[in-house]
Amino acid sequence: MASSTNRVALVNSARKLPKGAKLVGAADPKQEIEISVRLRARSTQPADDEQVMALGAQPPRERQYLSRAEFAAQMGADPADVARIDDFAHHHDLNVKSVHLASRTVKLTGTVKALSAAFGVKLNKVKHEGATYRMRKGSVQIPAELEGIVVGVHGLDNRPVAQPHFRRKMAGKTTDKTAKKGAIAHAAQGGSFSVDEIAKLYNFPGGETGAGQCIAIIELNDIDSKGHPTGAGYKTSDLKTFFKRAGIPMPQIAPASVDGGANKPGHSDADGEVVLDIEVAGAIAPGARIVVYFAPNTTNGFIDAVKAAVHDTARKPSVISISWGGPEDPAGSQQFVDGLNEAIRDAAAMGITVCVASGDNGSADMGQGWDGKPHADFPASSPFALACGGTNLKASNGAITEVVWNGGPQDGAGGGGVSIVFPRPAYQAHAHVPKSPAHSAGRGVPDVAGDADPATGYQIFLNGVGTTIGGTSAVAPLMAGLIARINEATTKKFGKTVGFINPLIYASHAQGVFRDITVGNNDITGSLHGMYKAGPGWDACSGLGVPNGAALQNLLAA
Repeated sequence: MASSTNRVALVNSARKLPKGAKLVGAADPKQEIEISVRLRARSTQPADDEQVMALGAQPPRERQYLSRAEFAAQMGADPADVARIDDFAHHHDLNVKSVHLASRTVKLTGTVKALSAAFGVKLNKVKHEGATYRMRKGSVQIPAELEGIVVGVHGLDNRPVAQPHFRRKMAGKTTDKTAKKGAIAHAAQGGSFSVDEIAKLYNFPGGETGAGQCIAIIELNDIDSKGHPTGAGYKTSDLKTFFKRAGIPMPQIAPASVDGGANKPGHSDADGEVVLDIEVAGAIAPGARIVVYFAPNTTNGFIDAVKAAVHDTARKPSVISISWGGPEDPAGSQQFVDGLNEAIRDAAAMGITVCVASGDNGSADMGQGWDGKPHADFPASSPFALACGGTNLKASNGAITEVVWNGGPQDGAGGGGVSIVFPRPAYQAHAHVPKSPAHSAGRGVPDVAGDADPATGYQIFLNGVGTTIGGTSAVAPLMAGLIARINEATTKKFGKTVGFINPLIYASHAQGVFRDITVGNNDITGSLHGMYKAGPGWDACSGLGVPNGAALQNLLAA
């Protein structure tokens, strides 16, 4: 059946080579690689955007979430569609490695030569920013019989898709995640905070510890040319020392491997990201179980990691923390955006909150080769994500002074802006979100904010020393820990988690739940004319503001 020679381009699969990329030659035709194929939902009425938005507008007490089993039965892949993929694989010398109906994912393995032929692509070795990756350009081609059945093919291209959003405070200066490996020194502690101090300043509710909840933390590995993980991870000894020094019981922590990902500490500067995420979330919610899902930093790795957490029927995370992302790039890979957004939306349908860092490069959100334009960071820009922005926090004798984090290009700034990919969601209809850079009504980022400036950052323990780290990477696990605490309370009270909270926090009755940040801007370079400034109400620097944790719990537990 699927051996037809009649081919069609897979919708939204077109890719371009990045600016400055240099073609090295053809990819090794004999190399064995693994890809992920996303399939349509079996239901003729999937959990679409409108349904999930409507769910989020209800008080958590009244919501009817889909259980993971119900989701699999109603919204998973149709076994008949999987049979078509089996047939396709058979005709193209590919192996079906695994089938996961709930996440609508079939993993195929095969040689570069076989996969290139199967999907009508040419895979090349391409040098970009000092490293060589396997890349393709143009669209993926699929048999006409699979049109509408296959909605995404991920992993043919293995270039990195995201960066960690953390910034280090070094002795006397701040550096970003590109700092040299091993360059950690004892940080000057002046102006920094313990995680517990932040929780007190933000009035996080007492009594709960996140007991009975599971926090999923998504981490992405550096990989070698064969796709094997080479770095990013945590050392248990660092975590033990951190919690002992903090006087906080160490939570139960476990790594989980997705697509060959692994806990590989000591080989990547992104170790700072991993440790920051675990120590912040764990200090806020020491009673919760923490599972760290490691996956390769590729399109399929990122999507599969989030889906693994969403559909984990053993550990059942109720909140997911993501501190990775990159500038929205419509010319990049729309099917990647679609796939990751779908995973976050599916989480919302099952009562799982997804907290995402909004980026550390201000409204520019520039990577290397910045185009001079403002960008929102994805996946924070997903309308189903709780986007977490950054502030500079000072506190003296209980008096708080808090402004938008903007230390310039050297010291970073809180990400924020307006999406050119996602339309403005209904919950932001009255938030006065400005037009996007594409002059459209787009999703505004962030939703909430918290301390992120490394100059006023978080005291953590990494590679055997105490150090200070900031970045919006700290705010995502901070919010995840808070949500875990609130979930413990609401589960006791009425048996449900709070799930997708965005529509509720933007509603008029949520006034007073956030402390408005009204000073500063996130124009990191000064070349965007301060286009996003803090002011009364929502803004594209600090969102709705900094949560009053107890007030947020009262809102969501009503």
